[in-house]
Amino acid sequence: MKRIIKALGVVTLPLALAACDMAPKYVRPAMPVPAVSPQGPAYVTANGTGAIMPADTAWRDFFTEPRLARVIETALANNRDLRLAVANVEQARAQYRVQRADLLPTVGATGTATYSEQPLVQFGQPQRLNTDVYQAQVGISAWEIDLFGRVRNMSKAAQEQYFASVENRNAAQTTLIAEVANAWLTMAADQERLRIARELEKAFGKSLELNRARFAKGIASELEVRQAQTSHDQARSDIAQATTLVAQDQNALNLLAGVTVPAADLPDMLPSAGVTLDTLPAGISSDILLRRPDIASAEHQLRAANANIGAARAAFFPNISLTAALGTVSLGLSGLFSGGSETWSVAPRATLPIFDFGRNKGNLRYAKATYEAMLATYEKSVQTGFREVADALARRGTMTEQLEAQTSLRDAARVAYTLSDARFRAGVDSFLTTLDSQRALYGAEQSLLATRLTRAGNMVELYRAMGGGLK
Repeated sequence: MKRIIKALGVVTLPLALAACDMAPKYVRPAMPVPAVSPQGPAYVTANGTGAIMPADTAWRDFFTEPRLARVIETALANNRDLRLAVANVEQARAQYRVQRADLLPTVGATGTATYSEQPLVQFGQPQRLNTDVYQAQVGISAWEIDLFGRVRNMSKAAQEQYFASVENRNAAQTTLIAEVANAWLTMAADQERLRIARELEKAFGKSLELNRARFAKGIASELEVRQAQTSHDQARSDIAQATTLVAQDQNALNLLAGVTVPAADLPDMLPSAGVTLDTLPAGISSDILLRRPDIASAEHQLRAANANIGAARAAFFPNISLTAALGTVSLGLSGLFSGGSETWSVAPRATLPIFDFGRNKGNLRYAKATYEAMLATYEKSVQTGFREVADALARRGTMTEQLEAQTSLRDAARVAYTLSDARFRAGVDSFLTTLDSQRALYGAEQSLLATRLTRAGNMVELYRAMGGGLK
């Protein structure tokens, strides 16, 4: 028993001394962006009244259109890219568990039986000596005692890589939600574009029939007929193009959803309101960027690189490993566990690199260079996130005025077309005036639709850029 206690003491004493960490102390880098979002004529004055923080708002609460919410839920359950991100998380978790296991000794049990026969001369007579040796033991083999933190830093690096994979999965989710929302809104806009083209095609068709009738009676010229036909043919072409776009939009939405989206969840037109909440903040602190999963992932990568520096530094110091065994040995199987058969052994081993021809220095330089690369990646992620938020805020700041102007322009073009058509039918103006009014109305309808789509997409982008979509 005393020998066993002594052996355990030999094992546990180095553990008590293992408190050295060669990794540099990690300090979060200063954010290389302004402290607050930009201010200026393109931005709405910050007003926190009733505003919600995207990172604290569940996507089911933000997307208020029921059909869109159902499509997003379907995509989160079936999208293959998101499944791949989840699988990557499981891989990183398994690798971390493997690396963490090196911190503790691997205990194994072995049992052996040796049968030997040797020649023996006894009393001048040759004989054969048969020997049977049975042995059973429990022990640890080549366990590295982590005096200088090499194994701990490698384990920490693997842990940070695991955390980074989790954040990458979260980033994939926020991106997927935004992509599904934009695809759904694009399909809605193309559906409405198709409706506008069909309505104007009918109006242009009536004008074409009227001009053909006037030409047959000798009232109108062939030029007026051809001019009317150009508008009618353009509308027909736009109908064909919009029909194709709607089909392609549906294919894109099915790909994102991972399954065929039910017809009941597809949009028939772009809603004028009620797709998303409209109470996002106008100005934010740059610290909110730290809640974005892509930036959090970049920081975990930076922490992992910092831990790898510690592992590379520890390689310059002695590597101490321990092999120990406790068991029993006997010349007969029946006496294997009898008194007096106990055996134990402890074999510490220390190795110190003397000449490695620059291998350890190269590994350390590589670890430091990797840290610098991860630092640049982290800072660029912060700057990219800041720009995305700033761009979305700039777009939002002028969107209301632009939407009002486009709506007024469309209304004016519609009235102008109605008046010019009435004057043409009364014989007051030529058809050229009516044709210009038709084309102006068509362009105004398309521009207003594009502005409405931009506004809806801007709310989605602002929600994503501010870290929304995880809940």
